[in-house]
Amino acid sequence: MSSDSLTAGLAVLVDEHTRLSEELSDPAVHADAGRARKLSRRYAELDRIVVAARRVDELRDDLAAAEELGDDDPEFAAEATRLSAELEAADAELRDLLIPRDPDDARDAIVEIKAGEGGDESALFAGDLLRMYERWIASHGWSSQVLTATHSDLGGFKDVTIAVKAGADGAYGWLKFEGGVHRVQRVPVTESQGRIHTSAAGVLVFPEVDEPEEIHLEDKDLRIDVYRSSGPGGQSVNTTDSAVRITHLPTGITASCQNEKSQLQNKEAALRMLRARILAKQAEEAAAEAADIRRSQVRTVDRSERIRTYNFPENRITDHRTGFKAYNLDQVLAGDLDAVIGSNRDAERAARLEALGD
Repeated sequence: MSSDSLTAGLAVLVDEHTRLSEELSDPAVHADAGRARKLSRRYAELDRIVVAARRVDELRDDLAAAEELGDDDPEFAAEATRLSAELEAADAELRDLLIPRDPDDARDAIVEIKAGEGGDESALFAGDLLRMYERWIASHGWSSQVLTATHSDLGGFKDVTIAVKAGADGAYGWLKFEGGVHRVQRVPVTESQGRIHTSAAGVLVFPEVDEPEEIHLEDKDLRIDVYRSSGPGGQSVNTTDSAVRITHLPTGITASCQNEKSQLQNKEAALRMLRARILAKQAEEAAAEAADIRRSQVRTVDRSERIRTYNFPENRITDHRTGFKAYNLDQVLAGDLDAVIGSNRDAERAARLEALGD
């Protein structure tokens, strides 16, 4: 990114930051919660850039003064050396912030975890993944909510879906790298001979729609089926048909929910998941039209398309996309995911920088 293009691009963003600040000071804007949330999210993103740009300007002025005085004063010469290093780091941070991002990165996220090969052991591992994400989310001061879950006999999950809210931090920009097949190698609780088994669970991550109007759903395009909720082992937990499955007829995309006590609550949760899935499909189609097809996160939940391996005997975690490997699996499952996800964020950043160079 050349200095001229950097300066020109930065000026545009500073102007946008100023305009958004003025808009957000207008009480009328906050009457529309969806619009206010979008503007606030964009303002927070731009604010980091503006603060970084001001820091670069301050360091550049201080460095110029120190260099001028350093010709006659050794202390100012030393100060100039220190400021030069700080300026270099601050300038790199600013350039990093100016790298184009996935526009969905700043959104909240919906995460689905599904048991795959391995039967009960896979369902137990799906439960381990859920707890890992919940702990990591809490460690960042974010919040999560279980939207729907189907329990297994031994206490795991056949499938479970959570909504993650991270405010200006953007949950999707972090969690999108979790989409794929997660493989586990360990001795199952059902294994009497102590043999290590391999099973898998799949994870799907969708950016969440800010407001229902963003993905408008016509009643004529929806088929809504109701059925009786069931609990672990298939036992009925509700004597009324409160569970809801919604099919979007134009796309064939479906979403279902049975966790809530009322049919209306389950319908709202299912619509929430349906909109997220439709938004993700639209993003994939747009990327395909731009000749930048995204690989599907999970085509089938089997062991051949793994993105990560959790090896319990060696206490090892391996990310097969970036080559990241560490021997702190116990800590990762306790919520220490930053380094694992960070390796993917760094790889994405490098790819975006390379694309800019091209």
